[in-house]
Amino acid sequence: QVQLVESGGGSVQAGGSLRLSCVASIYINTMCMGWFRQAPGKEREDVARLYIGDVITNYADSVKGRFTISQDNAKSTVYLQMTSLKPEDTAMYYCVASIRGPGCPTVPAAYPYWGQGTQVTVSS
Repeated sequence: QVQLVESGGGSVQAGGSLRLSCVASIYINTMCMGWFRQAPGKEREDVARLYIGDVITNYADSVKGRFTISQDNAKSTVYLQMTSLKPEDTAMYYCVASIRGPGCPTVPAAYPYWGQGTQVTVSS
């Protein structure tokens, strides 16, 4: 069982930045870790993901060039640096994990482990 603890959400004005952190209780090379988000009345949406073993990262088109996912193996932590935030980025952000081979899926059902979520609110 992988436990994920997120932190770093908050409220910012458009154009601002936030960094989310996710600490994993189990952190191994054969893991996908990433972030999904869900806005009120909308489905969960893939944001970014990486494979711990090869550090290959992938992003949703809506955040490319603005968000960066990274890892710190010594701290068993994955980060999501968010810059140039827009009101449409407002959502609950969830850290996710899956123990699997390379190639991280974009669908929520592929991730059995979820954090509790951290709220990001961007005002115009």
